[in-house]
Amino acid sequence: MTFRNWGQLIGLTCAAFIFNTSEFIPIGLLTDIAQDFDMTEAHAGTLISVYAWVVMLLSLPLMILVSKWEMRRLLLWVILLFGVCQVLSSLSEGFGMLMLSRIGVACTHAIFWSIVSPIAVRLVPERCRPLALSLIVTGTSVAMIFGLPLGRVIGLQIGWRMTFLCVGIFAFATFAYLAFSLPKVPSRGGFPLHKLPTLLKNPVLAGLYILSFAIATAYYTGYSYIEPFLKQVAHLTDSRITMTLMIFGGMGIIGSMAFSKFYPKAPYRFLTTIILCVAGCLGLLQVASNSSSGVILLCAVWGMAMTAFNVSLQAEVINKSPLDATSVSMSIFSGIFNLGIAIGTSIGGAVCTYLSIAEIGYAGAAIAFAAFLYWDRVVLRKLKKVHRT
Repeated sequence: MTFRNWGQLIGLTCAAFIFNTSEFIPIGLLTDIAQDFDMTEAHAGTLISVYAWVVMLLSLPLMILVSKWEMRRLLLWVILLFGVCQVLSSLSEGFGMLMLSRIGVACTHAIFWSIVSPIAVRLVPERCRPLALSLIVTGTSVAMIFGLPLGRVIGLQIGWRMTFLCVGIFAFATFAYLAFSLPKVPSRGGFPLHKLPTLLKNPVLAGLYILSFAIATAYYTGYSYIEPFLKQVAHLTDSRITMTLMIFGGMGIIGSMAFSKFYPKAPYRFLTTIILCVAGCLGLLQVASNSSSGVILLCAVWGMAMTAFNVSLQAEVINKSPLDATSVSMSIFSGIFNLGIAIGTSIGGAVCTYLSIAEIGYAGAAIAFAAFLYWDRVVLRKLKKVHRT
């Protein structure tokens, strides 16, 4: 790739960093937000589930609505609106205002994750597409290493509202950089609604969507409540929780690198391995909590596997979609993945409320192992059939 290609991808990676940081900031600040508004952690957790529901419901209609826009202009408007909503979050005086501002952020999220990967792969030569995708996912991993823990530190020291304000400031800086460096990326034309049933009836894409929903549900059953789990069950100190979250995100970079190295050579074997890793980590979460080093190591493997799964599914959806429907296919992927986030967060909240927060790993593992069986018995066979054809 050229130096200019690298600069453009770095800008998109920074955008992915701030969007992913913003999405998961409530996880790291859940206890503080709950205390500030005098509510339970499960109630505060609705910030995560409502956000995910909005993304799920609006990803497809919003993407169809703006599918004719030139993609550079669309991306810049999305980032600008995102920054404004972060400032509004920082000014929230009540939980209702915070929720409304988060809904605004969710609307920008719905479009951003539908277009950022297609833009990235169109900026580089075809042989560099796996690298471009891995860099975008690296931005999400860096958010887990620095964004989420740093946001938590800021929240603990000077208040959670300042965390949202800092994200907004970073968003405006990223907007300025991309406005300068990003070239025009023409739309491939609007996506007519009458083509949607054909896209949804594609058996391979349908299988990938169901798999992404199931794994997202399993993952967020546990991950949405990882901060209180580490505090209440693993009995880690605040500093160790922050360190664990940083390691969790840091291993996502390893997962991204593993994708670049192993996925092009054996994509289906790679996906089988990482799905089993996600399921296994969830199943061992409570057992590992008996040892601080054990639970930290488990979170490291868990973070690596989930990042690798996410980027692999994005690659599969892009590769199996018609050229004129890539952004719409990704919007469906984003919506369904966020449906999994919402359902998983709700299941995790129910487990915390009616059973025990210590059981969230077992609940997630049951869903993840069912997803593995679906992958092995249904999706994998469809993919191999298409490959032979």
